[in-house]
Amino acid sequence: MTTLVFGHKAPDTDTLGSALIWDWFLNHTGTPAKAVLLGTPNTEAAFVAEKWGFAQPDIIDDVADDQPCVIVDTNNPAELPANINGADITAIIDHHKLVGGLETKGPIDITVRPLACTATIMYDLMGDHAAHMPDNVKGLMLSCILSDTLEFRSPTTTDKDKDLAVALAGQLNIAIPAYASEMFAAKSDVSAFSDAELLRMDSKEFTVDGTKFRVSVLETTAPNIVLDRKASIMNSMTAVAAEDGVDQVLLFVVDILNEEATLFIPNELTKTVAEKSFGATVTGDAVVLPGIMSRKKQIIPSLKV
Repeated sequence: MTTLVFGHKAPDTDTLGSALIWDWFLNHTGTPAKAVLLGTPNTEAAFVAEKWGFAQPDIIDDVADDQPCVIVDTNNPAELPANINGADITAIIDHHKLVGGLETKGPIDITVRPLACTATIMYDLMGDHAAHMPDNVKGLMLSCILSDTLEFRSPTTTDKDKDLAVALAGQLNIAIPAYASEMFAAKSDVSAFSDAELLRMDSKEFTVDGTKFRVSVLETTAPNIVLDRKASIMNSMTAVAAEDGVDQVLLFVVDILNEEATLFIPNELTKTVAEKSFGATVTGDAVVLPGIMSRKKQIIPSLKV
């Protein structure tokens, strides 16, 4: 049976790219595999796939009992198909903290490393097979690293991520600053999306002391596109929270170039989160958090209510 490879819901570049990379690797080493998605990819991920000549993988709603699958870029059941514990998970490749709740049919291969990008981990796991990667797979790997490190600006960046990106760019004859700018421009083009779509575009669910949050991050080089819609977006937060079964949506608009995040403050709960979590002084319906760039390393570990 073909092994399905997928990452988290609301697919970003690392999730889409890593699924396609591992699809190539498994097929290359003799295991029939197919990359799939759990939702529509964001604009940057769609740009990257097209740039490197990949069709968008099929989007699936769930997985069947005993379906072989490899999970990439997450280990959180809340971000995976409803029947994930009924499937036959054969491997997990990730760079996030362990959440718990996944069950498997037997012993599996699990690789979770403190690197900025799942694709970097995959390069190591490939061993000698990495030398056989075609250019389009190398391009995906480079794109994943540049996306998750925000072109090495993110505090999650490691020397291993950066060294691999520089090596891949050299092999592909690509100038990293110019290509990263193309990627971030694609990521910043969100004008066609509804408020609800923006809130769910790059978001993950977390519970903090019994309070359930949808933590949404929009990384952009044009923050005013989002900030100019602040009132409308904040009005949509209540409906999105109710529909998604969470207590509150937290939206962080990350300004890639200025290396800061703006947190929307629609109510007392979000004000409390901003003050207790980040030591911010809140005087209006938004607060700027200097140096905050990473949900994984800076936002989630800091959340308090």
